[in-house]
Amino acid sequence: MDQKIINLFDRYTHGGLSRRDFLDRLALAAGSTAAATALLPLLENNYAQAAIVAENDPRLALSEGEIAPGIKGLLAIPKDATGKLPGVLVIHENRGLNPHIKDVTRRLALEGFVAFGADFLTPLGGTPSDEDKAREMIGTLQPADVVAYAQAALKAIAAHPATNGKAGAVGFCWGGGMVNALAVADPTLAAGVAYYGQQPPADAVPKITAPLMLHYGGLDERINAGIAAYEAALKANTKSYELYVYEGANHAFNNDTNATRYNKDAADLAWSRTVAFLKKNVAGIA
Repeated sequence: MDQKIINLFDRYTHGGLSRRDFLDRLALAAGSTAAATALLPLLENNYAQAAIVAENDPRLALSEGEIAPGIKGLLAIPKDATGKLPGVLVIHENRGLNPHIKDVTRRLALEGFVAFGADFLTPLGGTPSDEDKAREMIGTLQPADVVAYAQAALKAIAAHPATNGKAGAVGFCWGGGMVNALAVADPTLAAGVAYYGQQPPADAVPKITAPLMLHYGGLDERINAGIAAYEAALKANTKSYELYVYEGANHAFNNDTNATRYNKDAADLAWSRTVAFLKKNVAGIA
């Protein structure tokens, strides 16, 4: 698909265009309304493809609800675990706790973590099925409130009786930015993995104590514009980090429910790096 169309969709999904304007511009770029209508299913997420790990996978103990007062989401724990496990907070994209992020949470649990996919829209009633509505709701959240929610979720995971008392975080898109913000705000974060997330201001970097892993798609001009300043600040303040740019990959390259932006090679490599990084820094497994 034409990269200009992918970039147009990215602008729309991140609040730069109304749906009406997006559809008008898509029709113009595609050559007709009919062509735009045919392209739309390829651009939007298809959650029928979300369950790489089934919702009732017998290897997992799964529960949806509160992990702490006011902190809701999906908790996934491997049933065959022996001893205490590392905890991981999973932070969703700007469409809320959708089926894809729930699946990512289950995948992490199968890797040997107590994984909690938090619903950051809980204060507004929870994630709706309408993605556009969820995106609008995300836009009304205040940054300080989001960070406070993330800190409460992180604390709850670390305190869960199945964990080893430590918790890391992994986030995607909006959630990647929240991982960066959490790293600035919370010295108890054991490790942070940000997938194509908004970078924090350079003057906030000295507050970071957790080791970070940062994944970016090579074609993601919008987010990648902030890499140089962020990396310079990380280096200047001698922070522990790993940064990877996956050439030929778009923003949201890990989202396998999106046919246009998913990049299997990049996603698989980033995932293997993520799991190893979290095991090293949260579980202490080299």
